[in-house]
Amino acid sequence: MLDIGFHQGASLYSHTPQDELRLVAVASSQADAYGLETLWQICLHLQRLGYPVVVLDGTARETEASPGLQDLLAHAPWSNSIGPGSHMDASALAVLPALLGLQSLAGNPENLLQPLQALEPLFRRYALVVLYAPVSTLASPLLAGTMTAPLLIMTPGKSGVLASYRQLKHLALHAGLTGTVACMTRSRETGPHTEGESSLQSLRECAAHHLGQHIKTTLIRTDSAQDLQRLALQLMENACTISAPGTATALPSSLKASASASIFQSH
Repeated sequence: MLDIGFHQGASLYSHTPQDELRLVAVASSQADAYGLETLWQICLHLQRLGYPVVVLDGTARETEASPGLQDLLAHAPWSNSIGPGSHMDASALAVLPALLGLQSLAGNPENLLQPLQALEPLFRRYALVVLYAPVSTLASPLLAGTMTAPLLIMTPGKSGVLASYRQLKHLALHAGLTGTVACMTRSRETGPHTEGESSLQSLRECAAHHLGQHIKTTLIRTDSAQDLQRLALQLMENACTISAPGTATALPSSLKASASASIFQSH
């Protein structure tokens, strides 16, 4: 369970206008030891700041025992009683299995231009949808019509640089997208000559030379709450918005207060 932090301005959230639903894409990787932990930490910081988050886990398949996005899209009965408007524990992080639901959205010819618009009616009470999925899923038609830059989690060293470059290349070739890379390090050392910064420099040079991309990178110390909160706020600041069906998708929005919303039970 993630606890929401309270502060002097917390009571004002109920009086602020409803913000547009925003989207962040985070690439999963079997070789990435920090990926899931980083994702949960990002969500924790955002929820403590008053931004309700729902995670669509594109690595988990919906089942009868664990319903998820596919069931919501089909308007299954359970979604009427458990959803953004229900009175569930507001400290729980909403995590939905979404593998089949995302495949359905990507393969629907009616949603070819902006597949993720179908999410807006389902999650409009949230501040942020985090799409956690393999790069192959993110590079499908799912992110068509958005201006998102998927977050890639990288570990220092040669293997981390190669893995992240392959992900960047896949996004560039198959979706025309430019990723944002966060290098996770446990070291307290800072400066241009650390292994983490050297790895990021190598990755930036490879992306510029071979892909013609000037990627954004950041070095995050996993033992630093400030670094993790900074990453969470950067993602929120640069998130693209999911517009209602029939309207244009907006460009990445700037950070502003959003209305508080109920969180439904984790799966």
